Amino acid sequence: MIQRTDLRNIAIIAHVDHGKTTLVDAMLKQSRIFRQNQQVEERVLDSNALERERGITILAKNTAVNYRGVKINIVDTPGHADFGGEVERVMNMVDGVLLLVDAVDGPMPQTKFVLRKALQAGHHAIVVVNKIDRPQARPNHVVNETFDLFVDLGATDEQAEFATIYTNALLGHAGRSPLKLHDSLEPLFECILDRIPPPTVDVEGPVQFLVTTSSYDEYKGKILTGRLVRGTIRKGQPLVRIARDGTISPVKVSQIFVYNGLERQEVEQAQAGDIIAIAGISDAAIGDTIADALAPEALPPIKVEEPTVRMTFGVNTSPFAGREGTYVTSRKLRERLFQEMERDVALRVEETDSPDVFIVAGRGELHLGILIETMRREGYEFQVSKPEVIFREAPDGTRLEPMELVEIEVASEYQGVVVELLGKRQGQMRDMRISEDGSVHYVYLVPTRGLLGFRQLFLTATRGTGIMHSIFFGYEPYAGEIEMRANGSLIAAESGVATTYAIHALQDRGVFFITPGQEVYEGMVVGQHIRDNDLEVNVCKEKHLTNMRNNRGAETIRLDAPRQLSLDDAIEYISDDELVEVTPKGWRIRKRLLSSDDRRREKKRRELALSER
Repeated sequence: MIQRTDLRNIAIIAHVDHGKTTLVDAMLKQSRIFRQNQQVEERVLDSNALERERGITILAKNTAVNYRGVKINIVDTPGHADFGGEVERVMNMVDGVLLLVDAVDGPMPQTKFVLRKALQAGHHAIVVVNKIDRPQARPNHVVNETFDLFVDLGATDEQAEFATIYTNALLGHAGRSPLKLHDSLEPLFECILDRIPPPTVDVEGPVQFLVTTSSYDEYKGKILTGRLVRGTIRKGQPLVRIARDGTISPVKVSQIFVYNGLERQEVEQAQAGDIIAIAGISDAAIGDTIADALAPEALPPIKVEEPTVRMTFGVNTSPFAGREGTYVTSRKLRERLFQEMERDVALRVEETDSPDVFIVAGRGELHLGILIETMRREGYEFQVSKPEVIFREAPDGTRLEPMELVEIEVASEYQGVVVELLGKRQGQMRDMRISEDGSVHYVYLVPTRGLLGFRQLFLTATRGTGIMHSIFFGYEPYAGEIEMRANGSLIAAESGVATTYAIHALQDRGVFFITPGQEVYEGMVVGQHIRDNDLEVNVCKEKHLTNMRNNRGAETIRLDAPRQLSLDDAIEYISDDELVEVTPKGWRIRKRLLSSDDRRREKKRRELALSER
């Protein structure tokens, strides 16, 4: 066993919008990865279009910098608990973490989730207090809060003795004291070399490599990324793949890559301790071990927490089916979902009795919402149901449900309405404190099903000023019935084109999601009713003209602005008997049963079944 003193492997942990990707940008620039005249965009690691739009990291990414002859492999981890599958895999590849916290906000819920995983893996952390230049910065308070967090998460005495670095990632400045920053990140790099242990490995032993992530390249095929745990791997070397079920099959590596900056650099061989990527093994999956053919030893497989939310994905069955999508068949939908399951170990896909419908389970609404948006942009057309939580049963037969720890910050004038909203959803207050600026900070334990569709209500109630973060807490006994959506839907009674005349006449019935000139079909949800029941409306009705009237009146008609639903809003909005029809050009909400006669028969059948019970 030798120490690779020329190598460090670290992951960066941070809550959303605390400056993690900006800090990585500065580290890359100061390690002279880019040419002097090279144009480099901001947030260079957020390469995914959805990541740039939403300002969050979704996929874990690898990069590497060199400092004083030492290669530092950096893994950028997602900050949202819904992408915990990515986080849990990353912890297998690194020897330490940088915990990035905002100098004003301090540790936040998503930080706690990822840090818990790091401490459970036995990693040491360097705490980086970022945005130290903010006027409201309170570095000493934040460091004390962070220490308390380490203790609460069960850190060992050694782990709790963390080093602290203060940074302004935007300018690329760092220092050991909040009052004196260097004009470079040199103190941070020095701290990484001092506090993050170099990997201790056996470079002469038989090869052991754990597949942690996989991607696909049009020219190279499947590329497997992970840490080389033992041995020296060479191109063309005879190896075996040990699947998670224990089956062994011979494989051969065609290419080996190491990370240098943002690029993969091809090499002839790589030694244990390094994070590498290999090509040429098409049938390997995440969690498999690539081992020496003469000494095939499997590594412990990656363990990921089970999904908590599921929904159905099905072939689009609306009257507009096939108009806008490139991939519309059940075969294409099945291929894409099972392909995603290979890449994302936190996702589960099950087939149902119907060949056109699949059950997809994930870690939360955002996790599944990102998958839906990604598939939509790739040209897929399909329909999805309302998300529902996955219940469990305790050994004594008690029904258990997933719970979320929710942290909310609102202005004092909205605290009453927020407490009322969470109370209706079986929320239990755990903590409450009032900030110096008068805002109120709440900590609630809420059933996951109580948060489905809650975000839009919360933003409306707080006039868009409220801040909410949640993290999976665990499974607790069933909390009781929850009152969900209070309003019914406005449903198109017939197919056609929506008219200004018809929408204007129906405006007092509720809020519309459509605009005049938009094509609708029978059973399509066109708005939200002001009452708690569904209402069928004719939005295609036209004003009949006679020789006594003309249509000049139509020019003066004024319509209320329609409610523009994002895809996430649409998924949150729907009830159990509704679906979201997703296409590359947009999305529509519809009833499961499009015909009003079918819906009435189904309602009578349910009432009869309830009375018989």
